[in-house]
Amino acid sequence: MENFKQLGIIEPIIKVIQEEQFEEPSEIQEKSIPLVVQARDVIGAAATGSGKTLAFASGIIKFCEKNHGIQALVLTPTRELAEQVAKSIKQFSKYKPLFVTSIYGGVSMNPQMDHLRRADVVVATPGRLLDHLERRNLTLQHLKMLILDEADRMFDMGFIEDVQRIISQCPQKRQTLLFSATINNEVAELARRYMNNPVKVSAESYVDPKKLRQVYYDVQDNLKFSLLVHLLKNEQSKNLAMVFCNTQKITDFVEQNLKSNGIAAQAIHGGFSQAKRSRTMDAFKSQNIKVLVCTDVAARGLDIKNVTHVYNYDLPKEAKQYIHRVGRTARAGEEGKAINILSSRDHDNFRRVLKEHSDMNIVREQTPHVEQVRVTRTDNHGSFGRGFHRGSGPRHFGHNREQRHWSQRRSERQFGERRGH
Repeated sequence: MENFKQLGIIEPIIKVIQEEQFEEPSEIQEKSIPLVVQARDVIGAAATGSGKTLAFASGIIKFCEKNHGIQALVLTPTRELAEQVAKSIKQFSKYKPLFVTSIYGGVSMNPQMDHLRRADVVVATPGRLLDHLERRNLTLQHLKMLILDEADRMFDMGFIEDVQRIISQCPQKRQTLLFSATINNEVAELARRYMNNPVKVSAESYVDPKKLRQVYYDVQDNLKFSLLVHLLKNEQSKNLAMVFCNTQKITDFVEQNLKSNGIAAQAIHGGFSQAKRSRTMDAFKSQNIKVLVCTDVAARGLDIKNVTHVYNYDLPKEAKQYIHRVGRTARAGEEGKAINILSSRDHDNFRRVLKEHSDMNIVREQTPHVEQVRVTRTDNHGSFGRGFHRGSGPRHFGHNREQRHWSQRRSERQFGERRGH
């Protein structure tokens, strides 16, 4: 506990840390909190689950006062992350209460308008917050702190123009904190434009490479899904598994057919209502369901404990997404396994991963004898039919069309960020 006190964290937060039985500060906390509580601008390179929420919450709770207007704004790329961050700030502010609200698309604006009138701290996704600003439902004139969380992901999702428009309405005299898993050229340029003499700190990956085993199977198209079923039923996993897919349609396909083959799985992606997404995440975190089938966007930024297996049913199109995915397991000293299932359409993506991350040891495994399972799939008219699994390529459920739509719909904030929704 003394190590937390030495960072300059105020006593009301120390009491919460004590109650939660936190043992030692993480690397990003040790490096950033002393700067944050001195009101310095900070660029923090840190992965999900590294403890960065406490890092910026320590400043928010120190510098913000009840009923003085919106004094801190945290921008996040996804709804789930907004909810998670708001919940954590509320927890840490237990003994110095602040009105903290989360603002995101996919739900009614009216309750949010009421919360914004009373808010001291706002955690928001960019599109919905910009809607409220344009409707003059809030003002940022009293803002003391601006926090950009998962900044690289906001670029990936096409939100950066909204972020810049929001920043233009913030007071110039403020503290700005930027946290990002990667500090690429775009993120560095954002920091250069909007931050005041920032101090850069970084933490090593939270994933323990010694504890992470990475393997791949090279299978025929007609055995891809059957192998996933076989592995989920036979891998020794007492905790949680995440299955990553590249599109919403594939995610739905995998979830539906896992269920029909006796595996209790739930899907999560941006096409679902916020209420459904929240229920699914709560069930997964409480281990009421053991298999989560998800897209990158829906899962990004969420801190989920006890994930022992990550399955790449689709290999990600961007090599850096591979790191984000496998970083869900082998955390905090626990064992973890990343399993890649390669059919013909995955080879190009897999080669990109190996080229950009040549230091990773991904071992080929011999494909076991797999019993071919029956699947339900959609035809071109959207109806469902039964049949033996014949792969998950373009002709079966519009994979190429889904890829083409991806670039079009990024700008429309498809994943829970369409303005006005």
